[in-house]
Amino acid sequence: MNIRRWSVGVIAATLLVPGVAACNSGTTAESPAAGSSTAPAVPADPKEALLASTKGLAEGNYTFAIAADGMTGKGVFNKPANSAQMTMNMNVENIAFDFELIQIQPDIWLKIDLGELFAGVPGMEAMKDKYQHLDAAKAGQSKNLDLLKEGGDPAEAAEMFKGVTDVKQTGEGAYSGKVDLSAVKDSVAADEDMIKALGAQAKEIPFTAKLDPEGRLTELVVSVPGAGEIKAQDIKITYADYGAAPAVQKPAADQVIEANEQIYEMFK
Repeated sequence: MNIRRWSVGVIAATLLVPGVAACNSGTTAESPAAGSSTAPAVPADPKEALLASTKGLAEGNYTFAIAADGMTGKGVFNKPANSAQMTMNMNVENIAFDFELIQIQPDIWLKIDLGELFAGVPGMEAMKDKYQHLDAAKAGQSKNLDLLKEGGDPAEAAEMFKGVTDVKQTGEGAYSGKVDLSAVKDSVAADEDMIKALGAQAKEIPFTAKLDPEGRLTELVVSVPGAGEIKAQDIKITYADYGAAPAVQKPAADQVIEANEQIYEMFK
């Protein structure tokens, strides 16, 4: 399985590392100003409310954090400014690496420390010391390096919510239910190998979601049961700063070298 787009869950699946357990994150979306009368009405139907909650993500201007056992990541998407940044750290079952991607169109910079994973592989050592600058035309042939192409949501929440089979509102802006991951075509929580291992269990995966007062998604937790070598896992993603994502800065010139061929090949 190739690295699709840079996100914590996808890289974890690529390396076939089972076992993603929940961990807490303090990231929350900012609430609208007190007394605001411009907030759109949240649909009364729970599933419709969840589907509507992803409209802010489609605009591509927000921050996010993703957390799991041995993995943490965060990112900024500012599609109106044609820029994005993602960082990730993973340390699971003796596999450890750090990853950062910066995109300010038309440029892309990568910095990767793969630890012992690719020790001794020619050209890989330089990746952890300097940012690799990618040629825009050449990188354009590799959709996996374009964070901004589809809005950037690492969980593909809009796609996942289409697979919801049962959902109810449990409190103000709080929802819980089940989703058929086998029906989800593209989501961090719907890894192909994981779904195959889960079998029939994949059709009823528990999840919880939280929305802010404006009905925008602020937290999504998908609880995947154990199956075979896959340990029970919670994948938690939080969203914040809708419409106010900070500016992304490019690396200092003395920290940049031109990307080698291994980078382009890795993300095809």
